[in-house]
Amino acid sequence: MRADRLLAILLILQTNGKATVRELAERLEVSERTIQRDMEALCVSGIPLSAERGANGGWTLPEGYRTKLTGLTSDEIQALLVLQTSSIVRELAMEGAGSSALSKLLSALPVATRTEAEWIRQRLHIDVQGWHEPRSYSPYLPVVQQAVWEERKLRLRYDSAAEGKREADQIVCPWGLVAKLNTWYFVASPEVPEAPESSSGEEGLRTYRVSRLLDAELLDERFEVPEGFDLARWWERSTARFKESLPWYPSVVRIRTEAWKRFAGERYVRIRRHSLGEDGWVEAEADFHTLNSAHDLLLGYGSSALAVRPEELAEAIRRTVAGLSRMYGLPEGGAGSAPYGVGVSERRGEEA
Repeated sequence: MRADRLLAILLILQTNGKATVRELAERLEVSERTIQRDMEALCVSGIPLSAERGANGGWTLPEGYRTKLTGLTSDEIQALLVLQTSSIVRELAMEGAGSSALSKLLSALPVATRTEAEWIRQRLHIDVQGWHEPRSYSPYLPVVQQAVWEERKLRLRYDSAAEGKREADQIVCPWGLVAKLNTWYFVASPEVPEAPESSSGEEGLRTYRVSRLLDAELLDERFEVPEGFDLARWWERSTARFKESLPWYPSVVRIRTEAWKRFAGERYVRIRRHSLGEDGWVEAEADFHTLNSAHDLLLGYGSSALAVRPEELAEAIRRTVAGLSRMYGLPEGGAGSAPYGVGVSERRGEEA
């Protein structure tokens, strides 16, 4: 089609900077006369082509127009540079390909834009590894990646989140890979013998954590991901369902004002309401996941946190503080004078 050929001419000129009629004709496998007519059509349509005569002549595009042709703005180039620095690219063994593709892209940019992109690359580095969160790496990530790319089934053994539970070998169809902070997951449809047809759809999908794989074998048998499946949308819905299914342990606590900002920002605490008292404490209705998580988190605040309700939470903290008192040779109640007993203060010398 002529439209495709006209676009191809523009891309060739953008990439090479200059091309003669003969070179274009040979490249596009048409006559030189056809190329001449195409160049006339492009000029009439407003494309700022220019012809240079002589032995080293040819058709060219001005530098400024090349940027418009790619459609890449300065902000878009910055976004691509940020993506290229991601550790995800390295873990998927795409670092070499990503670097090569970026180099090709930069080389095709106008000089001014290329200089700006190089300046950004020299001054921006993204380190997604947290200080205190170890990256959960698995030697089976390349196997899972290949299975997703090639739509091939996997035979695996999986370490379930349930303590001490090891699942038997199972065959799954991996539909997609997901990287969440430092952790890799894959979404797959388990192969269940004599399962109803509906179980093979999105409702039958399950999330697996790659680092919990005990073994993974790539099979020759292939499968097809249903057309129209949107991994990002499915993951968003699945995450929302997971959060809604988490247990909540409602409590009433008192937090010192100087520790409130830290407490209110805790990842696994949901604040329903709070009020600031005149005694330097904030009283809050807070939801934890479980009694144990509430107990452990409040103890970490030492004498800056006080459990008010329920009584079982306050009693659990009292028992722990009494045990610490005995361990360190303190008299009963020597860990602090606050009612219900709290953990060791996070600041030496502070009294409740």
